[in-house]
Amino acid sequence: MTGEAHIEAAGEGRYLLCGELSFATVPALLREVDTPFNGQEQVILDLERVTRADSAGLALLVEWVRRARQRSTPLTIRNMPPQLQGMAKVAGLDRVLSLNGN
Repeated sequence: MTGEAHIEAAGEGRYLLCGELSFATVPALLREVDTPFNGQEQVILDLERVTRADSAGLALLVEWVRRARQRSTPLTIRNMPPQLQGMAKVAGLDRVLSLNGN
């Protein structure tokens, strides 16, 4: 059984990522990303409500960072679960994701 994931707009370029970031949920989130992030001066992505994540979730975050950079839109990731932080560090992606203890 797989969980679900979705993005909630929280105003002023802030978005809450909720649910499970897995191989089952990431494709839909990837398709959805252009709509909520389009036209923002900056994006703050809050992961406080992420319940579980695997390497697909990490790949999703890297892709969102890439897309934000292409648009010259600052993207800040907050409240990354320790599980994702650990994967990012092991993969050498902590600098790409600008992990600084958030």
